[in-house]
Parts: sequence; C-alpha cells; structure tokens
Amino acid sequence: MDVRHLDLLRELADRGSLAAVAQATHRTPSALSQQLRTAERAFGAALVEPHGRGLRLTEAGALLARGGADVATAVARVTAAWEDYRGGPRGTVSVAALPSAATFLLPRLQRRLAGTGLELRCRDYDLAETDFAGLTADNDLVIGHSVTARRPAGTAGLTVTPLVTEPLDVALAEDHPLATRPWLHCRDLVDQSWIGVPPGYPFDSVLTSVEQATGATLDVRQRLRDNRLVEALVASSRHVAMLPRFTTPAGQGLVLRELRGVRAQRHVVAIARPDRAARLAARTVLDGLVAVAAEVAAGG
Repeated sequence: MDVRHLDLLRELADRGSLAAVAQATHRTPSALSQQLRTAERAFGAALVEPHGRGLRLTEAGALLARGGADVATAVARVTAAWEDYRGGPRGTVSVAALPSAATFLLPRLQRRLAGTGLELRCRDYDLAETDFAGLTADNDLVIGHSVTARRPAGTAGLTVTPLVTEPLDVALAEDHPLATRPWLHCRDLVDQSWIGVPPGYPFDSVLTSVEQATGATLDVRQRLRDNRLVEALVASSRHVAMLPRFTTPAGQGLVLRELRGVRAQRHVVAIARPDRAARLAARTVLDGLVAVAAEVAAGG
C-alpha cells in the first residue's frame, strides 16, 4: 500500500477537484490522473467516478481517503515525539484567522512565543462561518467562530479546540437615546435601524434571534463585514449594530451595552486537520492560544 496514494485521495476529498489538488501540490492534473490510475490498479478497485465536469470519490475511494487522514495523523504524532526528544519544536506555523479574533489573540501569542524558535505566518480572512473549515487544507491552524454552536458548521473530521466565548454587545452612538441604559433587552431594539453583516456571517444569527423572540422584522439598512467601518458609522448616526466586546473600543462617540433576552455571544475556536494539529510546533502554538484566550477571558 503506497501512502502517497492515500494522501492523494485524502487531498481530493478535502479539496473537491483534481485542479484544486494540482494547484495546492504544484503538480499537473494529468500527472495526478496518472497517479489515480496507478492507485486503482494497485488497490484493484475504482476509486473515482465522473461527477459533472470533474471527478468524485467512490465509496472505496472515500474509505481510503479517511485512512489517509489516519495515517498522516499517526506519522505526525511520531514526528512530534521525535522532535520533542531532539530538543523541542522549531519552524513556522501558519495561522489563518478571523481579524476580530486575531486582534486580541495574536499579539499576545507573538509575545508568548518570543525566543522559542517558533515563527507565526499569519493570514486574515473574514468569511461566512461554514467557510473557515476549508482553510485548514492550507494552514496549520485556523481561528474561526460560531454564534449558533460551540463547533462551527462544516468542521466534521477536523480537530476543534475551544478558545474563548466572547459576548456580543449592542453598539450605539454615545448620544443615542438608548445609550443611557446600563443594558438593553431585545424588545428595546425592534424599532431601531440596524447595520448588520452579510447573511451567513455569524453575527447575523443574533439579529435572527431578536426577530424570533420579538416577532418583529428588524430594519437592516446596511450589511457590512468590516468592524472598524461599522464602528465609525454607528458612532456618527442613530444606527445600532452587534459588535464583539473584546476588540470594540468604547469611547470616541461609541458605547457598548449588554443585550438580554436572546443569547448574544460567539464561540472562538481553533480548527485544524488532525495531522496538522499533531505537529509539535502547531501543538505548542495551540497551547499558547488556549493560554492567551484564558487571559483575555479573565480580563488580563
């Protein structure tokens, strides 16, 4: 059994097409097709079948792809034990992160890793909740979030590590009539004009919950992704918005108020392929993220 064949099937399962696998692995689709034919001869079974304009795994191919993930994880664990024996983790760990979570996690993490021989390579992505899992194919760790569940949608088969549960607050201009209240009930907000996020983005779930709890249809005037832009627009208007507590700066015309009557929080998590999570360097960075998140939650 050739481990390279298992790895190819696993990549095809994760990336969805030969073209995507070819781009990620710097090979040509024709070379990968040849490798698939070789694998089918070796296993004595059809591993892929036509699907639309491309290919998909057969039942046999999917079974071997899952086995490929198990083999890769086992190899990563042995490699991690050897690296630990030889003196500890070294190298680069790639981290893809939601900007609003990266802002309060990564600066502290960098300070924590100073002098360890580990280097972070960071990328920021502002995506719909279900899209964060796909980033694990090309990154060691992915920092994502979910409002509706502790485990983001689409992460089956991946390692998900809880980091912190962050409150989501109502943001208002400091001279907004509701800003004089210490907290707000969802009923207080049904007549307000809102700045929301695009459908599919986690914060939109809070507005949906407010509508379900009150029976009202909220007046969402704009849907934006950039929190800094939302902050500026809220501070200079009568609009309201949901923003994360840890990184939204109160002051300069903006105030935050706790929302009651519906659940308003997000679960910030680290997501990884099991084999990447087993790397000693990635595991060390993940432990650092957990520690930093605990400091943030405690107000440190």
